[in-house]
Amino acid sequence: MKNSTRMIRINDEIRKEVSEILRSELKDPRIGTITSVLKVETTNDLKYCKVYVSILGDEDKKKETIEVLKNASGYIRKLIAERINLRCTPEFKFILDDSLEYGIKISKLIDEISK
Repeated sequence: MKNSTRMIRINDEIRKEVSEILRSELKDPRIGTITSVLKVETTNDLKYCKVYVSILGDEDKKKETIEVLKNASGYIRKLIAERINLRCTPEFKFILDDSLEYGIKISKLIDEISK
């Protein structure tokens, strides 16, 4: 799928707004302070949006946070519709991205080997 400059701008704007919503709007205590939005992929027709989220913590905490985000996706969609002027506000699907933890693990292994 080819990303046009318009889709790149839309994805960046959605990523910034979802990050702000997670940080300040959602008052659920189950969403940890170390929850960050890494990447957003929106379909060309603006119907669906995959939000890749990184959550630091144990597996139970990650699963619980993803469930909270899935349950709050309608509320997040409503807030995005108010903030970003799009013809159609996409439905959000939150996906857990462990790439940061994987990178930290690999970095530790490399440091151990080099010692």
